[in-house]
Amino acid sequence: MHKPKIALTIAGTDPTGGAGVMADLKSFHACGVYGMAAITSIVAQNTKGVQHIHNLETSWLEEQMISVFDDELPHALKTGMIASKSMMQLIAQYLRQYPDIPYVIDPVMLAKSGDSLMDDEAKADLQNILLPFATVATPNIPEAEEIVGFKINSESDIHNAGKVFIEEIGSKGVVIKGGHSDDLTLAKDYLFTKENVYTFESPRFETKHTHGTGCTFSAVITAELAKGKSIYQAVQKAKQFIALSIEYTPEIGQGRGPVNHFAYMKKVGLDDE
Repeated sequence: MHKPKIALTIAGTDPTGGAGVMADLKSFHACGVYGMAAITSIVAQNTKGVQHIHNLETSWLEEQMISVFDDELPHALKTGMIASKSMMQLIAQYLRQYPDIPYVIDPVMLAKSGDSLMDDEAKADLQNILLPFATVATPNIPEAEEIVGFKINSESDIHNAGKVFIEEIGSKGVVIKGGHSDDLTLAKDYLFTKENVYTFESPRFETKHTHGTGCTFSAVITAELAKGKSIYQAVQKAKQFIALSIEYTPEIGQGRGPVNHFAYMKKVGLDDE
């Protein structure tokens, strides 16, 4: 049996399993990749909202990171909820030390319920400290607006925002997700790299159950990059994966329920190439 590829998630928790490291680990597994996790924050949340956030001390994250990297290097890593500047600086040290490990950043700022997970100072730190290292960044439209500093109301605005990420911030790639756009029939995502611009479309589904979509989407990209896939291939798989995850939601919870992290595996099967 061949040794599995490994993906590491560095993020907060969700006790109901729909988002955060719980969603990431499920998504890694569904892509045939072994998942590891380092916790940044303990979040009391459910499908109805975020009730409490307890950010861990940076030294606690450092202890976890040392344990992982001292034993087995991941083939790709992602970050989700990173609450403090000191945590970002710690992660940046590892990104500098291991520049060949693909890095996906999901710039988590708001929970699906609308609860803020990051203050203004932390948003600026995220842009200055972590985004320049990104192999792929995966902001939705509100997150992209926060980062680039202008409103995104049109396709032209999306292209201008993509340029900011690539040309000014220095990310290798960025997917600006169109789930928050006004298009009622299609969910259209835009991938920008230094060389090209790609678009990915999927139908919109009539459901409120979209808890954890951002975590899941970025986790699949991470898993595919761990398997050696190109940025384009990784995003293409993630788009297919998340569309099926939303189409076949498990209908859990009283609020915005989670997506189905195993729908792709059941409908399409594992891709072990």
